[in-house]
Amino acid sequence: MASSPAQSEHDKSQSKKAAASGWIGSALEYYDFFIYATAASLVFPQIFFPSENPTVAIVASLATYGVGYVARPIGAFFLGHWGDTHGRKTVLILCMFLMGISTMAVGLLPTYQQVGILAPVLLVILRLIQGFAVAGEISGASSMILEHAPFGRRGFYASFTLQGVQAGQILAAAVFLPLAAYMPTEAFNSWGWRIPFLLSFFVIVAGYIIRREVDETPAFAKEDKEGNVPRAPIVQAVKHSWRDMIRVVCMALMNVIPVVATIFGAAYAVQPAYGIGFEKDVYLWIPVLGNMLAVFVIPFVGNLSDKVGRKPPIIVGALSSGLLAFGYLYAISIHNVPLAIFISLLMWGVVYQGYNAIFPSFYPELFPTRTRVSAMAISQNIGTTITALLPALFAIVAPPGSTNIPLTVGAIAFAITVIAALAAVTARETYRININDLGNPGAVPMPKADYERMRAQAASGAAVVLT
Repeated sequence: MASSPAQSEHDKSQSKKAAASGWIGSALEYYDFFIYATAASLVFPQIFFPSENPTVAIVASLATYGVGYVARPIGAFFLGHWGDTHGRKTVLILCMFLMGISTMAVGLLPTYQQVGILAPVLLVILRLIQGFAVAGEISGASSMILEHAPFGRRGFYASFTLQGVQAGQILAAAVFLPLAAYMPTEAFNSWGWRIPFLLSFFVIVAGYIIRREVDETPAFAKEDKEGNVPRAPIVQAVKHSWRDMIRVVCMALMNVIPVVATIFGAAYAVQPAYGIGFEKDVYLWIPVLGNMLAVFVIPFVGNLSDKVGRKPPIIVGALSSGLLAFGYLYAISIHNVPLAIFISLLMWGVVYQGYNAIFPSFYPELFPTRTRVSAMAISQNIGTTITALLPALFAIVAPPGSTNIPLTVGAIAFAITVIAALAAVTARETYRININDLGNPGAVPMPKADYERMRAQAASGAAVVLT
């Protein structure tokens, strides 16, 4: 049904504002989250976890990276509930403030040499707050964009959430690049690493300005007006959507690919104990280049999913990136920088985006409006929490001095991607289901011919119909 001209203009404006808000907000929040990941690989073992045993220092530092993910299920319960009962807009602003303040505080922490054990304790506490805050970002932003998106364009519009995440990672590494390249090591380890964290002040200001401009979504406003907003969305989500929540947990295990690429891969390539000897500034270009390519690939794949469905790109992306993990780690093991960069670009920048670009539309489409943020936040964050514990596991099963590190870690990564692909195979296809029927296992998809016709009309601007 076509909307009025005034409503059409409003919808078009809000669709674009929602996509921009999701992109910029996710970029800013994940800049915060990933500067920690970069620092945990490059400098935290020496600054916060000094030890005569280098393996202990590496495992301890990477474990604090995982601690941020441990807090995510807790944050998902609270923030998911908030997003389903108070609206998508308010939860995103709350996430922004929590993340920005906790990240700035990391940049002000004393080191182990200054205050002893208190330093890593405070670091862990702030990492817990970061993990709590980021738990509501992807589910809230994805739901907001999805519910503002025009007909037949949900995959394309929702993909901007993850394009923003990749941009945030580019910014995180890019801030470290000149510091690592041009600062003396002693100065970088003393105070230079703090600069990226203190810049989070701008995250708080910019994020608030951007997100206050977006209206609440029509789908949530309709539920609120009709009195259908649940008092306990988490209970309803588990009761009615537990099968799809399990599927999302399993598909979210795909986070193993960026973990291998940026966290364990960085430690394996850079930490002296492993003996590979990549220069810090050289290695930092690997995630930067991979994410730069991903920024271009993501909207293309998102648009493709509006044509062929959500499941095919996810399945192909999962299995292919899992196989490429072997080659990536092998390239690092033989100290072949060009080969490591090439396989990284292929594995992470291209193939993995078959999953990464699609889940911001596929996950929320599996759940109804009234429980969408809670169901997605909880299940996705449980899955990513499991994978976030992998860097420390990798360092234990493949410690410095061990043999066959690429085979050992690669085999674990591939097995996990197989689980994610099987979860996608068993899920129902969602791209041609009307927004009011999402989350209903018995919903009938719109006939392909009708879908294509109405999608073309919406793309031409003839009508903006929210689906």
